[in-house]
Amino acid sequence: MAKTLLRLMTELSSRRWVSRIMGRFSHSGLSRYLIPTFIKAYQIPAHEAEKEIQEYRSLNEFFSRRLKIGMREIDTTADAMTSPVDGIITGMGEIHAGTILNVKGQDYTVGDLLAQSPRMENYMHGYMYVLYLSPTDYHRIHSPVTGTQSESEYLKGKVYPVNDFAMTHIRGVLSRNERLITYIAHGFGEVAVVKVGAMNVSSIRYADESRTQWSIGDELAYFEFGSTVVLLTENGTFTPRGDLKVGDKVRMGELLGLLHPPASKG
Repeated sequence: MAKTLLRLMTELSSRRWVSRIMGRFSHSGLSRYLIPTFIKAYQIPAHEAEKEIQEYRSLNEFFSRRLKIGMREIDTTADAMTSPVDGIITGMGEIHAGTILNVKGQDYTVGDLLAQSPRMENYMHGYMYVLYLSPTDYHRIHSPVTGTQSESEYLKGKVYPVNDFAMTHIRGVLSRNERLITYIAHGFGEVAVVKVGAMNVSSIRYADESRTQWSIGDELAYFEFGSTVVLLTENGTFTPRGDLKVGDKVRMGELLGLLHPPASKG
């Protein structure tokens, strides 16, 4: 019974009233009794958690847990852009005239993803990664670069699932769901960290809402159940690591590629 309930909670729903009920339960003290089942069901490496399991007051608190210091290594390569999360690469590649191609068989536009922001022109020929976090994963999001916040935008949206079935069969999930976008200016341009919510109302939160500067690997935000991060780089400012491909698992702090000045149009 407990395992069935956990799967119901993590498989999500597009109906906000269902999401609210699940959200309230996951925040309740009663939900803490499901934490051991949750760990077992999803084979979560609980030894990495910052606190002992019995110290977490709710399932949600455990789900959005921090890790012990030193559990993730931040790549120190000069001009690196690193993965902001632990997750599976479900899409990656160059953006072609504003189109993000073949994410689980679907195409997206930068305009729709960024809600027609004036900034979208800077990403029309950039590079993108789509990173899916499963229930097994660590759900905190870290800055992929060293830089300063240019803008932050919250977009209220749907709460569709972000699992394989939904991403394949529901049209435009990434550009229709709730999103919190952080634009971070770095030495050669800007990156857009698009955090896509799924379950629970207000399911994406900044770790510190007053903070506007980060070093690479610093904590940026976190998810409460169900999540995907779309990471965009500006036109001509990024060279990807050559050995990564769709389906690969990456960890927070792992090198994705190198940032550089945009090529001269000379």
